[in-house]
Amino acid sequence: MKSVISALSAKLQSGEWSSLYLTEKYIKEIERRNPKLNAYVHLTFDEARKNAEAADVMISEGRATPLTGIPFTLKDNIATDGLLTTCCSKILQGLKPYYNATVWQKLKAQGAVLLGKTNMDEFAMGSTSETSYFGAPLNPVDTTRVTGGSSGGGAAAVCANLAAYALGSDTGGSIRQPASFCGVVGFKPTYGAVSRYGLLAYGSSLDQIGPITSSVTDAALVYDAIRGDDKADGTSCPTPDGKTVLRGDVKNLKIGVAKEYFEGISPEIKGAIDNMIAEYERAGAQIVEVSIPALKLALPVYYIIACAEASSNLGRYDGIRYGYRAKNYTSVDDMITKTRTQGFGKEVKKRIMLGTYVLSSGYFDAYYKKACLLRKTVESQMAEAFEKCDVLFAPTAPNTAFKQGYSGGNAVETYLSDVCTVPVNIAGLPAISIPCGVDKNGMPVGMQIIGKKFSDALVLDTAYYAERENLSLCADVEGGVKL
Repeated sequence: MKSVISALSAKLQSGEWSSLYLTEKYIKEIERRNPKLNAYVHLTFDEARKNAEAADVMISEGRATPLTGIPFTLKDNIATDGLLTTCCSKILQGLKPYYNATVWQKLKAQGAVLLGKTNMDEFAMGSTSETSYFGAPLNPVDTTRVTGGSSGGGAAAVCANLAAYALGSDTGGSIRQPASFCGVVGFKPTYGAVSRYGLLAYGSSLDQIGPITSSVTDAALVYDAIRGDDKADGTSCPTPDGKTVLRGDVKNLKIGVAKEYFEGISPEIKGAIDNMIAEYERAGAQIVEVSIPALKLALPVYYIIACAEASSNLGRYDGIRYGYRAKNYTSVDDMITKTRTQGFGKEVKKRIMLGTYVLSSGYFDAYYKKACLLRKTVESQMAEAFEKCDVLFAPTAPNTAFKQGYSGGNAVETYLSDVCTVPVNIAGLPAISIPCGVDKNGMPVGMQIIGKKFSDALVLDTAYYAERENLSLCADVEGGVKL
């Protein structure tokens, strides 16, 4: 895996390229390839050119950061002042927020160049990005397959090198799973390490913004640029000062392997991860077997809590203040009903109804309250596992990328594809997905490295060993901007 950001930054700092020249190269490739891949849903080329001109001034004045002048993309649920932010939903068509998300504000101050907003499952509800109002993005490795979800457009853009990096959101694996499917790197920080202000909420106690990149080195650079406490977000927390240092020293590192993570996993995926574990062991790491029985509870706990929070969060979209509004109605109540019926997609309505049901009188104790209690069990058992090890290795997903249209007839199995990722969100832990091989069809396999809360630097450093030793290679896709 090579650091795209470092390579581009070197060209900008040396004066070989200007940011405006680099931006035009990306724009040309997006115009050429995006009509097929559908990775971007809103293009912000005028904004990108303005950002690039400002970045060139910063570079000339010696005020550059590692991300100054580097073109990137944001998921369509991250607010951008005056630019479309629609969560890939009909109900938010035409919405242009009047404020910036904290992550975009931070990157903009550092001279980052925003190319556009990327495709996603509607309101981040899905595992294939096929619930998008704009149609599904295609996997650049094999365009007959899905990108994963919900940050599928960002993963596709990075995989095809139509952006140097992307910011996505991860509620139950929505950064890591598409990174796995597209053969790139996806990092979900500790809950609270990166501000969620300006992220249009799905599940407020689960959502977390993080980077999708071509390398672990790039993931660390972007993480350092966006992390930190934010007074605008009551759930954000301070993070350690200074840059994340990547050495890749894994000698005497205790790597936990929980058998529960490998139940029902494809033999090809298990074999690829076993090979990676063996490489770490040869480098001096200690492999520790741990047991986390509560992992079997994580998926139902996640879907109850996430849908309950979605039911509450999406209640604000009623056609009165912004976005889509039904045209023919007889009263305010009729207008709201028709607007929500016509504006939300099938999957979003399904999850809203499920969430409303588990919060309703007579069912609250049996479902939502019990799920919250079981969440504590998952958290405590994972914490106990980290008393025996420093990090956990696990599959990112039990399968590689689905064929397009698969989720339409196999909804339950699609939900099951989140089984390896949701425990991390339930417990608020940091985790990274890195490529660790391919299956018999040449589709990428992803491996998760999970740490305890606020051990983000250790997670990144552990993953960096695989990068340094060329054990983890991102997908090689034709086209895109050449370095």
